[in-house]
Amino acid sequence: MHRHVCSYLLGLIFLPCIPIGSAQAQSGPVDWVNQYIGTAAEGQTFPIAGLPHAMTDWTPQTREGNVKCVAPYYFDDKRIQGFRGSNFMSGSCMMDYGSLTLMPISGALRLDDKERASIFNRTSEQAAPYRYAVTLDDYKIDAQMTGTTRAEMLQFRYRQSGKAWLLIECNSNPNEGEVRVDTERNEVIVINPVRRQYAGSGKPAGFSSYFVIQFDHPLHVGGTWTGNGAGKNRHVGSTSQSGNGGAPGTYISFDLRPEETVTVKVGSSFTSVEEARRNLKAEIADWDFQQLVGRVRAEWNRQLGSITIDADETHKRIFYTALYHSLLLPRTYSDVSGTYPRFAGHGEIETANGFTYYCDYSLWDTFRAQHPLLTLLQPDHELDMVKSLIAKGEQGGFLPEFPMWNSYTAEMIGDHGVAEIADAYAKGIRDFDTEAAYRLMRKNATELPASTQLYKDGEGRRGLTSYLKYGYIPLEDPVADAFHTGEQVSRTLEYAYDDFLVGEMASALGHDADAKTFSKRAQNYQNVIDVQTGFARGRHADGRWDTPFNPAGQYRYITEGLPYQYTFFALQDIDGLIARLGGRDAFVAKLDGLFAGNYYDHGNEPSHHIAYLYDNAGAAWKTQQHVRNIMDTLYTDAPNGLAGNDDAGQMSAWYVM
Repeated sequence: MHRHVCSYLLGLIFLPCIPIGSAQAQSGPVDWVNQYIGTAAEGQTFPIAGLPHAMTDWTPQTREGNVKCVAPYYFDDKRIQGFRGSNFMSGSCMMDYGSLTLMPISGALRLDDKERASIFNRTSEQAAPYRYAVTLDDYKIDAQMTGTTRAEMLQFRYRQSGKAWLLIECNSNPNEGEVRVDTERNEVIVINPVRRQYAGSGKPAGFSSYFVIQFDHPLHVGGTWTGNGAGKNRHVGSTSQSGNGGAPGTYISFDLRPEETVTVKVGSSFTSVEEARRNLKAEIADWDFQQLVGRVRAEWNRQLGSITIDADETHKRIFYTALYHSLLLPRTYSDVSGTYPRFAGHGEIETANGFTYYCDYSLWDTFRAQHPLLTLLQPDHELDMVKSLIAKGEQGGFLPEFPMWNSYTAEMIGDHGVAEIADAYAKGIRDFDTEAAYRLMRKNATELPASTQLYKDGEGRRGLTSYLKYGYIPLEDPVADAFHTGEQVSRTLEYAYDDFLVGEMASALGHDADAKTFSKRAQNYQNVIDVQTGFARGRHADGRWDTPFNPAGQYRYITEGLPYQYTFFALQDIDGLIARLGGRDAFVAKLDGLFAGNYYDHGNEPSHHIAYLYDNAGAAWKTQQHVRNIMDTLYTDAPNGLAGNDDAGQMSAWYVM
């Protein structure tokens, strides 16, 4: 298994990751992180103050709402609307869920996100992984925050006289969510129900985000509101508000002298209010903000210090920012007690015994470099991520291919939970139930859900019936019950790779008959590579190739790319692909044509492995040339410094590799 899997992975993963020097002695590696990289253009990253793989990412909010492809923060925005406890997947084109926003204001009460937003001076903004700070100029309030895995501490210094307000908004769907003020405990409770997207879109996910907010000053109830925009309705004097016509919120106040600081602690949980309170007590026991900042900074230095480089300051910032972005996801879902919501469940609670349960895997992206990087730098975390995938498969019935909001999504193509498990096993991470993992891998590759409704709900491989019948997915199958419909050629190529990995696991575990079956299925990629044109191409059920055809054209049967790019997706059999395309010289010429024609698109994942394939064809110097050019031209030390969505750290992990 090592030999076959690493024919792709060794060149991409191990060799470029060798430490090549040492960082400057006077600075820890966390000080090289530029959190603004990726916060403009298509990067979709945002400043976060907290630890790796945090349950909730705390960030300044410049844009309100749970909107697809809209991150909470953009560098070019001029006003801050609040500080959001977010579950937006860093660098993605997903949407936020289960979040809340805190906004300190002084003077006149303003509830609407845009109306209350304060201008800020960029020179007052300090964004580091261990601490975010900014001055809200409209209110003369200095704000800062830092956080742990499941909790956050914020401080607001109200520098001017007048009413000192704190707005707490549950960013729920209309008519949902709950905000409660508990004056006896001096805390506020926020409950935000989670709803699914993609497969099962709009259905309850079976759990909520729970937040417990505590204060070091006595709070005074101002009131509550519901609604979005200027039409928000006030309910003065109430201590509880549910979403009734809009998202609920509350406004509280404190008796302060000018220059006095309010410290706020927030505990998070996906299980219950009680668990959120327990998480907060376990992770932030006191009110010492600076001590917590030091603790979080030390942990980031430990994590980022696993690699040292010898480079100029600009490239140190690019590199350590990329490494930082690579360590943000998947997200911790289990509490300190181990409790977490059952995958694809209906409110049931499970307990992770001896491991941390994770979710929000962008697997179509991250199986390529981000998860392989974690196998090297965070093998204990990666082991728990594999265990979490197995738990999802056992609880839901099928191994998920893109688990988000703790549910099936059928959001992208492929079956790359298989890839993550097999890669971890190949790297020696094997302290999990390998037979249980294999049963799930095999089930995904051979079985359909028990009912059409379960299939529509996201379980199982899309288009599997056609794939098993023809050895490819013909154009006559629209693959209707998926977020990405069609894309038959790309699915065929990715399933063939996944089948190869199922076969490798079968061989490693002694399932010899299965190993032969899946080894044969791994050759299905050849069924959609037209030797006459030399490209991946759409094919009909009767074997005819789709016409007309242009390898640089856009077709519904290709996922987010071109036939020119997907022709090179046969990671399990590069030598066989080279032979099918006419030998080494022809293969190198075809790669040259891709780059010369500007068909390489580093902004999306289907291109990410292509530059490395020169090495397999005996032209390693061209791999070196193109990889260096990509690094030097498509990664910069600027807000628009990423060529596309970071996609949960995949774009960044490629650079680290």
